[in-house]
Amino acid sequence: MEQILTNERSDSAENTLMGLFWAVLKRDLMLAYRKKSDLFNPLVFFLMVATLFPLGVSPEPDFLAEVAPGVVWVAALLATLLSMDSLFRSDFEDGTLEQTLLSPQPLFVIVLSKVLAHWMMSGLPLTLLAPLLGVMLFLPAEGMSGLMLSLLLGTPTLSLVGAIGAALTVGLRKGGVLISLLVLPLYIPVLIFGTSAVQAAVTGLPLAGFFALLGAMLALGVVMAPLAIAAALRISVSG
Repeated sequence: MEQILTNERSDSAENTLMGLFWAVLKRDLMLAYRKKSDLFNPLVFFLMVATLFPLGVSPEPDFLAEVAPGVVWVAALLATLLSMDSLFRSDFEDGTLEQTLLSPQPLFVIVLSKVLAHWMMSGLPLTLLAPLLGVMLFLPAEGMSGLMLSLLLGTPTLSLVGAIGAALTVGLRKGGVLISLLVLPLYIPVLIFGTSAVQAAVTGLPLAGFFALLGAMLALGVVMAPLAIAAALRISVSG
């Protein structure tokens, strides 16, 4: 009998956590759709970088094909960073964040849901737009699959790491520059392995090692980043 009651409590707690996760995710997606400028600014920036780069450097197809992996990945990194400052900002300004910290709900579940919503509004559209930028930069067709898969694995890590910086600077009026200084060094491994995966796909080299490293960084981020974000939010709000 005690075992049955224990199982029922466990199932109830799991359902409550999942309900909380989906409720926060739905709320953040609805708020993002209401703020069209915050939704489209990273995408416009992403396209502008790829459009202006050939004009500012060289329009030669061979040169663009060689640097295309790095250009697309740097553009995706900067576009993700551009949208990080608003991740917790509106909740902090209207008092929602403070109420969330005071609630008995587990903060790491709420944080993980908010980061997922951010990725769905920024990282996922950037990943879907990447083939278009690859064509504009004359990236060989062999590299398209590597580009898509590397961004699919790497952009969630960018959102998780960037959210730590956003949480640390949420109480500051102009935290965008500080976010860049805090998280750019942590972005470098993702950038290196992401571009290396695309270059390996173009040259026909094995991709499993690069994807394994990107997947390992993503798994580590999913486990550790929500805890770090929750601690950073408590420090920022209490301070």
